[in-house]
Amino acid sequence: MLEKINAMMAEIEALKASNADEIEALRIKYLSKKGEITGLMAEFRNVAADQKREIGQKLNALKAAATERIEALKAEYQSEDHIDTNIDLTRPAYPDEVGTRHPLSLVRQEIVDIFARMGFSIAEGPEVEDDWHVYGALNFADDHPARDMQDTFFVQRDPIVVLRSHTSSVQVRVMNQQKPPIRVVCPGRVYRNEAISARAHCFFHQVEGLYIDKDVSFADLKQVLHQFAVEMFGPNTQIRLRPSYFPFTEPSAEMDVSCTLCGGKGCSMCKGAGWLEIMGCGMVDPNVLEASGIDPKEYTGYAFGMGVERIANLKYRVKDLRLFSENDKRFLNEFAAAH
Repeated sequence: MLEKINAMMAEIEALKASNADEIEALRIKYLSKKGEITGLMAEFRNVAADQKREIGQKLNALKAAATERIEALKAEYQSEDHIDTNIDLTRPAYPDEVGTRHPLSLVRQEIVDIFARMGFSIAEGPEVEDDWHVYGALNFADDHPARDMQDTFFVQRDPIVVLRSHTSSVQVRVMNQQKPPIRVVCPGRVYRNEAISARAHCFFHQVEGLYIDKDVSFADLKQVLHQFAVEMFGPNTQIRLRPSYFPFTEPSAEMDVSCTLCGGKGCSMCKGAGWLEIMGCGMVDPNVLEASGIDPKEYTGYAFGMGVERIANLKYRVKDLRLFSENDKRFLNEFAAAH
């Protein structure tokens, strides 16, 4: 037994390895459950009683020497001489998940790009606005329902400050700061005091447009909106304009497009009508021009406004508006290919 221990000690002292696999093989050979040192430990039960003390000490020293030598080989291999300098040690252990653009951002950008190709520039303004820019300058009567707390979020009452209920307030700012010709689109988030459901939300996004110049007509408005519909929904898209009412335009109209699902034949999406409403529009009321210091006898103009969520619903067949603001990654990841 002592001869075996001494011979194995000599082997261990002479151990060498050139890579991690060889080091692991040595560990298994000597220190694993079926290793040689474990085998000697098993033979220890057969040693005579008067030799157990001496041989037991030798076995413990052998195991300690084997452990120490293998650890030394590991430390030698892991020294700077063996480090792969091409590895970036500051890199995260797991790759960062790359995000994607939100579907509303995709649709908003597409809308803005279409009008940019037609010569419209982008104008933006504050979401917290005073009463004049949101209502007063846009020909809203003092008792108009939109001014009620049931429809508008009030920040303060004196002076009146609100969360804007439409991006028309940006149009007012542009008219106050810029002389005609004016050709802008105003994208942004707006707020209305509505119950949240699959079809409505207390905040949503709009893109409104404004064009003011000499001799602007309703025919110009119709042509621009038809071109937008064709580029947004496809070359076979048809539009129709229905008479409506808005305080800031006269005449006013609602614009429908032929159903993007059935092509105007009638389906569940368009409720059999073949048409889908997407925006309001009209000629800028002379009172609005005059309120912003523009001579309505010299200039005319048109305005239009659409909900980005509404366009996204038609484009991507999303039936629940709440999905756009809940940040469900399963929903958002569906739009990764739309970039």
